[in-house]
Amino acid sequence: MNIYVGNLSFSTTGDDLKTMFAEFGEVTEAKVITDHHTSRSKGFGFVEMPSNSEADQAIKALNGKDVDGRNIKVNPADPGRKKARKSTFRRR
Repeated sequence: MNIYVGNLSFSTTGDDLKTMFAEFGEVTEAKVITDHHTSRSKGFGFVEMPSNSEADQAIKALNGKDVDGRNIKVNPADPGRKKARKSTFRRR
């Protein structure tokens, strides 16, 4: 299951996320999204866990938890939000 983790401190790393979620089971990937130009964290990330039951336990336990002075938001990631970009110009 792919899990969205929001309201992260800008100092939180992917390794921090992996350690946090590993308490609940196997973590195959953990990444914090960064700005392409500045390489600074955007304050959210994603964690991939192969077991849905372990992922559900992690979501319930970590949602709202204080991490580095911030109450993080933890939810299943919504794969349906990706939409194709529409072109702003037309070819003739």
